[in-house]
Amino acid sequence: MHDTLMRSALFVPASRPDRFPKAIASGADAVIVDLEDSVAPDDKPVAREALVRYAADHPQERLWVRINDGTTPWFDDDLAMCRQLSAVAGIVLPKAQAAEHVYRVSGAGKPLIPAIESAQGLRVLDDIAGANGVVRLTFGILDLMVEFGTRPLTEGAQRILDQVRFQILQASRMHGLADPLDTIYADFSDPEGQTRAAVLARDMGFGGMLCIHPSQVPVAHQVYQPLPEELDWARRVVDHADGTGEYTFRLDGRMVDLSVIERARRVLERGELYRARVA
Repeated sequence: MHDTLMRSALFVPASRPDRFPKAIASGADAVIVDLEDSVAPDDKPVAREALVRYAADHPQERLWVRINDGTTPWFDDDLAMCRQLSAVAGIVLPKAQAAEHVYRVSGAGKPLIPAIESAQGLRVLDDIAGANGVVRLTFGILDLMVEFGTRPLTEGAQRILDQVRFQILQASRMHGLADPLDTIYADFSDPEGQTRAAVLARDMGFGGMLCIHPSQVPVAHQVYQPLPEELDWARRVVDHADGTGEYTFRLDGRMVDLSVIERARRVLERGELYRARVA
């Protein structure tokens, strides 16, 4: 599994290089410089050049880049830029819905996060998730709801959202990818709502979330960092199993078997990733 801690991935427009330092200073686990939705069509070449200049001046930075999707006239130039810049840590491919586009991006030699944002993307999700270079998945619920005709902020929308989450999780586990990133929470003035959404996705098995404002980063970190009581439980489970050689036993009034021991080991592994990040 390609497992690195990514509790938060913060977008910043490529057309606003003055905001890059603030995004980096937010403490987000990943900063995604956006060449797609946040940049007007006429501004995309200028935004790309702004990113090139910033990367040349700050080669030590490790930035992710959301390029324009494979059906656009900017795709090839975006991809060539990412291939050449050492400051680009990885690529986010929006509207991933054709395996050949994913394969072309993977040829850049950078870790890749495809974003599923259409019915067609969901249909070929297995091919996308299994492509070389893909390290984790995410999705864009706003585009999906437009295509599906779903009314936002309704019970129906929540049911659709949860089904998409399940498909993303299933594909991630089948192909040994890192924990996927949940979609954005659109209202960055509502930390309580973001917390509820993040807790739900975390409990499903997601490892982090996309963020659209620096204020959302601390909320994501609070939710997605390992809970002390969870780490304590996992440590006691693993210590008992390793110390006794037993793979079925009772702890805190509940049965523990091999699957529970494996879950405990994964909790401890995530705890180690977290400690390494904050050290």
